[in-house]
Amino acid sequence: MGKHATPRHGSLQFYPRSRAHKILPRVNWNFINRKDVGLLGFLGYKVGMMSAYVKDNTANSLTKGQRIIIPVTILECPPIKILSTRFYSNGKVAGEVLNHNLDKELKKKIKLPKQTNKKIEDFEKSKISQTQGSNKPFGFNKEFDDIRVVVYSQVKKTGIKKTPDIIEIGLSGNKEEKLNFIKNNLSKEISIKDVLKEGVVDIRGVTIGKGLQGTIKRFGLTLKGHKSEKGQRTLGSGGPWHPSRVDFTQPRAGQMGFFTRVVYNNKIVFVGDIKEKDINLTEGFKHFGKIKNDYIILRGSVQGPVKRQLILTSPLRPSKEQVKKNYEFIELR
Repeated sequence: MGKHATPRHGSLQFYPRSRAHKILPRVNWNFINRKDVGLLGFLGYKVGMMSAYVKDNTANSLTKGQRIIIPVTILECPPIKILSTRFYSNGKVAGEVLNHNLDKELKKKIKLPKQTNKKIEDFEKSKISQTQGSNKPFGFNKEFDDIRVVVYSQVKKTGIKKTPDIIEIGLSGNKEEKLNFIKNNLSKEISIKDVLKEGVVDIRGVTIGKGLQGTIKRFGLTLKGHKSEKGQRTLGSGGPWHPSRVDFTQPRAGQMGFFTRVVYNNKIVFVGDIKEKDINLTEGFKHFGKIKNDYIILRGSVQGPVKRQLILTSPLRPSKEQVKKNYEFIELR
């Protein structure tokens, strides 16, 4: 018979276990790819979890063609707008152009930088013939090698709050395609349907904060015997006498939750408009209310409490098992 062991939980990969510095985490857009031209991410707000009736259309599935129930998470995704355009050179910001067609109410909600006369066209170079053997794209200045946009959410259209959330989002395609996308969408509202339609997504956000917790709950230690001295919900040995110190690998009490985490390969079940397919409950969703904008339904759970803002991105490393799943959404249960 195998040896019964109960090692403590809690990966040392996440260290130190301290509170997140900001709600919306930083994303490295250099490694996220997308086939067509467009934004690599979007902003969403967690509505909550439900059960959903779906028809399983996955090939070679044991329940193919049957109506099954799966756990889902709903995110409300109000449209976003472009706040500014950032030009990067060697990983650093070479210049930023503020959108001149911003909402008047936005100035009351956030602090905007001073208006400048810079335009996107100022970063373009007069078209010259590309020299043979040069790796530089045709017709653009050598001053920048990447373009990203700073966007803000139209959260005022929801019942959550009025102050918009602002994040930087990368773009897919070459520099010419990125510039054309920005020019075409500079004064438009961008919907979740324009960015994410099907497949899988990665969710980045901050988990639920649980405050100061002991070693049993924080690391999953086994309770000591009921006759043990100096407490049951503590660790037994904290290490040897020599070296006379407590290693950082020893489980200690401290902050639990409110950590920045990424949940990879969340299957998209359905992306819809509340006007076309109303999924609101009669009394509204618990602690959230009613959905008023576009929404996305994901299989399984994601981090964070209700109303937590989350960043949805194209998958970093999509798994074949999740991509091949195919669900036809019917209704919430």
